[in-house]
Amino acid sequence: MAAYLIAEIVVDDPDLYEAYKPKAAQSIADFGGRYLARGGDTERLEGGGAPNRMVVVEFPDMATAKAWYHSDQYQEARIIRAPVSRGTLTVVEGIV
Repeated sequence: MAAYLIAEIVVDDPDLYEAYKPKAAQSIADFGGRYLARGGDTERLEGGGAPNRMVVVEFPDMATAKAWYHSDQYQEARIIRAPVSRGTLTVVEGIV
């Protein structure tokens, strides 16, 4: 059953964040993930505040999504992202 990573990110340094994007994208592809939404305009319909960047990634299943996040490959990318952005990453199982 598919799992979806939902990232709500505020980018504090867009120039440095650019170095993160290709590394993250490669790690996602290597774990069988695919982007469903990556950036673009956002509008919060309920709740407070709005991130300036939303990302939704589909993985084959929850175990793969967690393995991706904890992988050395993604953690190398995360080291670039962490000091130049803030936000949340949530993974949800795609029960329909």
